[in-house]
Amino acid sequence: MLEPADASDSAQRRADREVNIVVKMLMKNLRDEIDAIMARDPAARSRLEVVLCYPGFHALLYYRAAHWLWEHSWQLAGRFVSHLGRMLTGIEIHPGARIGKRLFIDHGMGLVIGETTEIGDDCTLYHGVTLGGRAPQRGEFGQKRHPTLGNGVIVSSGAQVLGPFRVGDGARIAAAAVVLAEVPDGATMVGVPARPVGGRRTEKPSAPTFDAYGIPPGGLPDPVARTLDGLLDEVTSLRARVTELEKCEPAHADADVQATKHQRGNGADDEERAA
Repeated sequence: MLEPADASDSAQRRADREVNIVVKMLMKNLRDEIDAIMARDPAARSRLEVVLCYPGFHALLYYRAAHWLWEHSWQLAGRFVSHLGRMLTGIEIHPGARIGKRLFIDHGMGLVIGETTEIGDDCTLYHGVTLGGRAPQRGEFGQKRHPTLGNGVIVSSGAQVLGPFRVGDGARIAAAAVVLAEVPDGATMVGVPARPVGGRRTEKPSAPTFDAYGIPPGGLPDPVARTLDGLLDEVTSLRARVTELEKCEPAHADADVQATKHQRGNGADDEERAA
């Protein structure tokens, strides 16, 4: 049986181990976020530069602290820490939002993340992005109002994602797009309101890829140009058909004349002469 002093030492050692585990997890998460920024931003020259000069990284530090306070029922303190982060970084993240691992906020000025937003792992958000929600109706207060982003989503500068729907894994939201409905996995959304362009990404690449501002190396297809090309193809097809019909028309006319002469040879001329 343990003596009281031994029992207190054992409890202290367990508490120290738990603290060490928490500290190691926090440090690992911070290293992962720094490495994610290094991997996606060619302008980042060192980890120290990321720690000192990247407002997106600073905003996440404020968010982690504010979210911990929010989850432990210190809502006012959480909002205050979040407000400090907004004043210092220009990035507004509500402490009630849920953010996964390795989020990269590039530049970030003017970015807004609402209270019930959920963001998966390895996402990228640019400046001017709004992950907003619609105004709750009667009886809907406290329910989800903001979007859910899957893993690996890229939302480019100035885009607005508004409403309680899901943006699928690997989706790309183009600059200044306004997304008002659910986005399937791997889709690229363009326009106001946003609509999918090009093909969906169905196969996972052998190595992780990152498209700055959500633009693939070959660029994005222009939906207006694609529509005009379709109309031009249709007009070309119709012109070819009309040309074929015009070529066939003289042959049909000659056949009608021959048929008329044949009928007139069966006594039609004699009848006309008798008349």
